[in-house]
Amino acid sequence: MADAFPLHDKLALVTGAGSGIGAALAIGLARRGARLVLVDRDPDGLARTEAAVRALGRDVGAHCLDLTDAAAIAALPETVAARHGPLDLLVNNAGVALAGRFADLDLPDFDWLMDVNFRAVVRMTHAFLSTLESRPAAQIVNLSSLYGLVAPPGQSAYAASKFAVRGFSEALRHEYAGTNLGVSVVHPGGVATAIARNARAGPRLDPAEVARGKREAERFLRLPPEAAAARILAGIARREPRIVVGRDAALVALIQRLMPVRYWSLIARAME
Repeated sequence: MADAFPLHDKLALVTGAGSGIGAALAIGLARRGARLVLVDRDPDGLARTEAAVRALGRDVGAHCLDLTDAAAIAALPETVAARHGPLDLLVNNAGVALAGRFADLDLPDFDWLMDVNFRAVVRMTHAFLSTLESRPAAQIVNLSSLYGLVAPPGQSAYAASKFAVRGFSEALRHEYAGTNLGVSVVHPGGVATAIARNARAGPRLDPAEVARGKREAERFLRLPPEAAAARILAGIARREPRIVVGRDAALVALIQRLMPVRYWSLIARAME
């Protein structure tokens, strides 16, 4: 059965492309014949992914960009169009984490996380929307999280951002239903990336407690980024509206549907 959205020769932009799921998505798209625009704030990681894509013989451009910079995002479509032509696929993948219960957090850190995880998704989508609307077929893919389905203690900022991504994506999908522009929201479970290791922590937390929490979180990050990317790319090609990645995410989604208010009591016992 033919893909609803063939990826060959599509121009795809991936944020957070310097590592983790973003790097794996970029390489997977290149292997499927896509042309790539890579965005990340880490120049070294960006260069590694660019080299990997180039080694596969695909056209690629790399842009070192901080996604909290609204002006830089607004200027990006003109740069991309001049170098590569019109965009077909926008993958808003970049994300950061912030450890600590809400009372332990400073609001500037909360705002920083929302800028990267949610406002950058909105700004990137808004910046490229007119181009995507003009294409014969186009797709927006926004990465939410398992924590865009459930909200555990200690993840108030992260869950708020990922629930926001989910709501924004679903509303946008309904607005463009029946058009050339599809919208997918992705809910990965525990993927083996550095997001927990690199998380900021609330300033009132004990550093030893933060280190223990990060080690505990990493126990649940098991799915290789390449496996996560393969599932996401299959969902993009099929234009799936919701892409759930990993057995843990699928199980938690089921528990949440069965116990929409009391789900955490069951999930917490299972984690222990």
